Amino acid sequence: MGGAQDAADHTRVRALPFLAALVGALALGVLSGTSSTASAGRACVTAVQDGGYSYAGHQSDYHGHGVRGTITATRAPSVEAGHVAGWVGVGGPGQGLNGTDAWIQAGIADLPGMQPFLYTEIERGGDPEFNLVEEGVAIGRSHDVAVLEMAGRPGVWRVWMDGQAVTGPIRMRGSSGRWAPIATAESWNGGAPVCNAFAFRFERVSVSYGGGGSWRPFVPGHDFLDGTHTLRDLSSAPATQGVYRSLTSDGVLPYAFVAASS
Repeated sequence: MGGAQDAADHTRVRALPFLAALVGALALGVLSGTSSTASAGRACVTAVQDGGYSYAGHQSDYHGHGVRGTITATRAPSVEAGHVAGWVGVGGPGQGLNGTDAWIQAGIADLPGMQPFLYTEIERGGDPEFNLVEEGVAIGRSHDVAVLEMAGRPGVWRVWMDGQAVTGPIRMRGSSGRWAPIATAESWNGGAPVCNAFAFRFERVSVSYGGGGSWRPFVPGHDFLDGTHTLRDLSSAPATQGVYRSLTSDGVLPYAFVAASS
């Protein structure tokens, strides 16, 4: 991919397009809670601009075999309509075999009047498959999330959260070595001219250079940055502070950034 751009390429990145339809079902089912207090700043996207989607994040400069990161909602989201999310993933609209939609994404999301939750989303050219992994995610609590191609099984992926596999093998035909991993925050306004607020921290972001996990530092090749959203790189943090005080346990220098509305 090319270098950083001023706005997101929405042909490459689009997550959770169906979550709005789940609001009623989730409210009556597994999720409970009250609406969050806005504290992360606000950024409005009109109902017609890019379908109401906006982003703040990065796509890797390498077409790898997986992506991982530690994701934290650092402030309580405020979702007036639609959703907000912080996620890592691979694929996208038109990125599947024969130009079909195909992606795997996982992270933290929030809907109006509910508490944040962990989720996975899988698209294989039909209706996206949504999986609620954990409800009631606490603000400030970090979760390790990875989307990884399996060793010795090209084109077969799994999602891992906090060291545990949360999906079975996911076959994505023609995907091996073709997708540039993504780590991004996202807001969708549900087609209404409203403001959603969010702030996500991404730490230890890495790309796998082989199936099963051959991790190297994530190097951004394309920026997603819409409206007044902000991206703050943490790579310049002093050596005695933050995640840059040491290498990760497997010797990979972490990449880290904060994505927020403003």
